[in-house]
Amino acid sequence: MEIFANLQPSPLLWGILLTAWFMYVVALIGWVILQKRAPVATISWILVLGLLPYVGFLIFYFLGPQRLRKQVFRRLRNGVMPYVSDELQTLKNRTSHAPADLLQIARLGLGTTGIFPSTAHHVDLLVGGAETFDAIMAAIAAAQHHVHLEYYIYHPDRTGTRLRDLLVQKAREGVQVRLLLDALGSKKVRRKFLQPLLDAGGEVALFHDSRLGRRWRPVINYRTHRKIVVCDGTTAFTGGVNISDKQDRRVRSDAYHDLHLRVQGNLVFWLQFVFLEDWCYARDMKIGDCLPEWRQYLKVADVGRYDVQLFASGPNNPDEPIHRILVEAIHAARKRVLLTTPYFVPTEAAMMALTNAALRGVDVQIMVPRQSDSRLVTLAARSYFDELRGAGVQIWEFEARMLHAKTMVVDERFGYIGTANFDIRSFRLNYEVAVGVYDTGFAEVLAQQFEREKQLCRPVPQQRLLPFGQRLLEAAARLASPML
Repeated sequence: MEIFANLQPSPLLWGILLTAWFMYVVALIGWVILQKRAPVATISWILVLGLLPYVGFLIFYFLGPQRLRKQVFRRLRNGVMPYVSDELQTLKNRTSHAPADLLQIARLGLGTTGIFPSTAHHVDLLVGGAETFDAIMAAIAAAQHHVHLEYYIYHPDRTGTRLRDLLVQKAREGVQVRLLLDALGSKKVRRKFLQPLLDAGGEVALFHDSRLGRRWRPVINYRTHRKIVVCDGTTAFTGGVNISDKQDRRVRSDAYHDLHLRVQGNLVFWLQFVFLEDWCYARDMKIGDCLPEWRQYLKVADVGRYDVQLFASGPNNPDEPIHRILVEAIHAARKRVLLTTPYFVPTEAAMMALTNAALRGVDVQIMVPRQSDSRLVTLAARSYFDELRGAGVQIWEFEARMLHAKTMVVDERFGYIGTANFDIRSFRLNYEVAVGVYDTGFAEVLAQQFEREKQLCRPVPQQRLLPFGQRLLEAAARLASPML
C-alpha cells in the first residue's frame, strides 16, 4: 500500500493530461460547430464531449456527424422534372384554387421539396395492421408489371414471411420486385431469409449499411423511416405500419394501433419517384443509369378528384420540409388542430405554434401513447405537458395499446398522414414521407377516427400532481431531447 501511496502524478504529467484534454475539447468543439446544428443541440453535444472525453467521442461519432452527399437527390430530381413539366403545371394551376391559407401550405411544400401539388382518384384510410396488410397483399397479388417496397422495419416473422412468399411468387411470374430495407431498422432480416426472393429474380437493397467500419456512412442516424409500396405505378401505400407481427392484432393482442393510406392517381407518381430516388441512392447508381429506368415507372394519370401533395424530407434537405409544413398548418388553423403521434419531442417552433393556436382560441388536441416503446421519449414528452395544458391544449394518452399513428387534422379541409413522428429525429435526422390532403371529406374521416380513438384514452389533467422524483426524471429527459 505504501508503494502505491507514493505513486503521485507529477506536475509535468498533470500538465500533459490537461493540455491533451484541452486540445481534444477544442478540436471536437470545432467539429460540432461545423455541423451547424441548432444552438441548444450544439451546446448539448459540447457538454457531452467535454465531460465524457472518450465515451462522448464514440457517442457523437455514431449519433452526431452529418456526413451525406446532400446534393445527390436534388440533382436526380432536377434531371427528371422536364419529363413531366406540362402535367405538373396543370396540377399546379388546379391546386391554386384552394383557400389562401392552404395555398400557402402547398406553396411551402413545393418550395422546400420541389414536389408540386397533385391529385388522386382514391384516398383510403386503412385502420390497423390487419386491414393494411390485407390491402397491400391484395394489391401486390394483382400486380402485373412491378412491385416496389421500402420499409424501415421488416421482421422475418409470420407477417414478414407471408409477404416475402408473396413477393417470391410474383417474381417467379415475371413481375419486377424491388425491396429496399433500412439496414438498421430491418437488421433482423438475414440473407438466408431473402435468398428465395433473390433466387426468383427479385432485387434487394439496404439503405445505409449500419455495420461498424463503414466510416463514411452513419450508423444510427439518417435512416430511411419511410414506408412505401407501389404496385404497377397505379396503386401505392404509405403511413405508419411496418412489416411486423407487432402491428397485426390477428397475431398479437398487444399489436400497435396504427393508420395507413392507400392512394390511386397522380400521387402514386410522387411516391414512385421517392422510392426510385432512394433505390438509386442505396445502390450507388449514377444519374445516367437511373433516369432511363425511371421513365418506364413514372406514369402520369388523369386528374383526380382529391387535391393532394406529397411531402418528402430528410437530412439531405436542410429546409426540413415536413417540420415546416406541420408548423405552417398549425399556424393556419382557425378552428381545430387534432394531432396524433407516438413520439412527441417538439422543437421550439412546433411548441410555439401549438401554444399560440390554443391561446388564440383554436381547439388543439394532442394524442400520444400512455407508454411508448421508449421510456426516455415518454418522459421527455411529458415534460412538455404542463406548458401545453397551461395554454389550453388538450392532451389524450392512449391506454389500450402502443399508439403508432402519425396524423393531423386542421380545420375542416386539411388532413395529414405519413411516416414522420412529431419529434426532432423525424424532422431533421431521418428520411420521411407524408401526404397532405386538401379535402373536407378526408379531413372528416381522420377527425372521426380521432374521436373513436379518444374513447380509448384518458385525458391529462390541467394540474398534474407529481412526486419530486417523477418531475426530476421528466426534466432530465427533456435535456436530452435535442439528441433523441
